[in-house]
Amino acid sequence: MTDVNEKTLDPVAVASGSGEALWWFGCLAEIKVTAEQTGGKLSVVEITEPPGASAPLHVHHREDEGFWILEGSAKFEVGDTTFDAGPGDWLFGPRDVPHSYEVGPDGCRMVFVLTPGGFEDAIRLMSTPASEHALPPESEEPPDLSELGDQIAAFGCEILEQS
Repeated sequence: MTDVNEKTLDPVAVASGSGEALWWFGCLAEIKVTAEQTGGKLSVVEITEPPGASAPLHVHHREDEGFWILEGSAKFEVGDTTFDAGPGDWLFGPRDVPHSYEVGPDGCRMVFVLTPGGFEDAIRLMSTPASEHALPPESEEPPDLSELGDQIAAFGCEILEQS
């Protein structure tokens, strides 16, 4: 049953290779759906990472995060568990559980599904608009995590260890 106070949402369709493109810590982040579009329920971001890329150990205090591997591979650490993930694999990182990943030798394309939505605003804060839907040039300098601590904390995220 629908809550009478709940806003009716519009359908959303985003073609492959499109969506808001951002260069985020050496990867391409394509925002596919936002909290605004889903009534706050979720955010979906497609991530393309180069070989050997890694995400620092961090924790989300507001959202759960799912990872769906489309191409390539990555090794994930979620809490005390390590997962080697490849195409078609799905992983779930519950809120308040630290996690990180390291991309395999062929790079990786994966989808982040975050619930509730809103983390796309943190990604925007930590990135620059991409001039094309491709990995950033090597000359593109990622932001310094140590300088973003308070801003990241405002989104309920905490960096525990820099990679």
